[in-house]
Parts: sequence; C-alpha cells; structure tokens
Amino acid sequence: MAKAESPFLIVNPKSYLYGTKSLELAKAADQVAADTGLQIYFTCPYADIRMIREATKHIIVCAQSMDPLVPGRGMGHVLPESLKEAGADALFLNHAENPKTVSDLYATIRRAKELDMITVVCADSTVEAKAVACMDPDIVLAEPTDLIGTGQVADDSYTIETVKALHEINPKVLVMIASGVSTADDCYNVVRLGADGTGATSGILNAPSPAVRVREMAEAIVRAKKEEK
Repeated sequence: MAKAESPFLIVNPKSYLYGTKSLELAKAADQVAADTGLQIYFTCPYADIRMIREATKHIIVCAQSMDPLVPGRGMGHVLPESLKEAGADALFLNHAENPKTVSDLYATIRRAKELDMITVVCADSTVEAKAVACMDPDIVLAEPTDLIGTGQVADDSYTIETVKALHEINPKVLVMIASGVSTADDCYNVVRLGADGTGATSGILNAPSPAVRVREMAEAIVRAKKEEK
C-alpha cells in the first residue's frame, strides 16, 4: 500500500505527453526515484496507467482525476476500482483545469481512502486550501491559479504562511507548493521554506532534457530536506 511521504516530487505532464513519450519520461523518473530515494509521483492519461505501472518499480503512478461512483451504473465516468486495478496508487483532484464541486470532491476523497489511494487535492488560495485540509486528503496542493505555467513562483511569505495555516487545520496533511515552480532552485526553496513537496509541468517539459530536469529537481528537494534537519 502506497503512503504519502515527505519530501516528494510530482512530475505532471498533464496531457502534453501520452503513450511512448509518457512512458519514456516515466522510466527516467523511475530511475531518479531509485537513485535518490525520493518519493516521486508521475501523472499520466488514464489509458497509459497500466503500461507505465508495469514498466516501472519506484514511482507512484498518479491518475489525473477520478469520480466517486461505485461499480455499476456510471457510463463515461472514471471508476475508482478500474484505476486501482490498472496500477494507479494516487490521484490528482480539483485541478484548475478540472475542478470539482465541494460535495463531489469530498465523496471522491472518501472513495480513494476506501481503496488506499493517495489523494493530491488542489486549491487556488489559502482559504480554499484550509477548507480542503478539513476533508483530510493526503496532500494539499496550494497554488494560486494565475501563476500556473508562468515560471513566476509565489512569494516566500505565501509558502510559509500557507504551510503554517494548513498544519493548524490538519497536522497530518502534507503541503505542496508548486505554482510557477520551474527550476531545481525553485524546488529547493519551497521545501527549505517548509513545504513537503513540489512539482512541475512546463518547468520539466520545456527543459532541454526533461529527464535531467527531473533529476535536478529531485536532488534539490533531497538536499533541502537534509539541510532542514
């Protein structure tokens, strides 16, 4: 059973990569996870989950969303059991590109817990992140939506205050700060400031070598966590 650990890195190609290209980066991330000991999540399209799970050993394969239905009716929806059986041990929820209603989000987190799946839940403000933390997900991704993909990282004060606020609400929840994160230095800084983990899309995919960028980010996170002690 996968369990969310601190620190961590989420490699999130969204729908930019699929099939063999997605598999190629997943294998690179898998090697980085093996070499560094860092918990690395890799998101991929639903159809690629089984292929990536069967070709890797160290990464946590992460579905891009899920619906709270149970086996039976629900044509066209994403069945939790099908994701789990395909090899997904984690899932993203409530991303700005695929938001959920509060009731749907809460129900989906509950279904994930029933299947021992790690939940990474997005929130676009500290206020929303506090509400999400009350739903008891494993990881809260607190990122101002307007910074996504910009390469502009939130102020240090945002990271410090958000981590503090969320831990006051739910000491068990892990806090991820990722909006605008694009370099190894960005990763180092947010973890040094108290975040449990971070991740990127464009910061990885736009690098000269995405595989090398994943390694740089992972090593920076491990270094920041060691220096914190």
